This record gives sequence, structure tokens and C-alpha cells, in this order.
Amino acid sequence: MKSFLKIMGVLLVAILLFNSCSKNTDPADVDIFAGTFKGKITYHDGDKNVDQANGSVFVTKVGTRYDFRFSDGIPDLTGVEFEKKDDNTMVNIGSSGTGMITINKDKLVIGFTRNNQVWGADCTR
Repeated sequence: MKSFLKIMGVLLVAILLFNSCSKNTDPADVDIFAGTFKGKITYHDGDKNVDQANGSVFVTKVGTRYDFRFSDGIPDLTGVEFEKKDDNTMVNIGSSGTGMITINKDKLVIGFTRNNQVWGADCTR
């Protein structure tokens, strides 16, 4: 009987561990997510214009704000706040700029203006 209880205990622990380790966690569901999105990126200001079909954006979270680090010499877009729109999408709010940034587990779309600078992205993971 003791060996039966031991086996059942081991099986119960194994089942709990297996169920708690999900590989399908959506980045919008976790507090910190970082990732590189690749695709079309753009940037325009008075002196500089970048239009890159094969660029990348690296996304990080710092506290409650997100930073977007662009490739190809595009200045970083930092300090953007987000709120959860639905189970899988986050949308920017209350930042010192205008436009929209949406991000989910597969796609990043940016159309954002701040201080006469315009960032754009249509990227996927």
C-alpha cells in the first residue's frame, strides 16, 4: 500500500509540473517580454529618412514602459505606455506623442509621431 501511495504521489507531482509549464504563453500575458520583430520599418524627421524593407525592432519592457530599438540607424522610441486591449493585444496609451502602436505575440505595427519624428513598422516575429 505504501508503494502504491508513493507512485500516486509521484504521478500527481509530475502532472502538476507538466501542466504548469506551458510553451504557448502569449507575451501579452506576461509582465516582461522582449523580442525581435522583423519587417518593414520607416523613420522620418527633418534631416533623416529611412525606409527599410528588411529591418528589425527589438522590444523591451522597463518598469511599466516599453522601448523599441530599431535597426538601420533609426533612433530608439522609448517610454511608451501600454494597456491590454484583449487577451492577445496591447495598445499604447498616454505617451508624449500621437499615433498608434499595437503589439501581440506575432505582430508589431507602429505609426507614431513625437517631436517632429515619425516612426513606422509593420513587422512579425
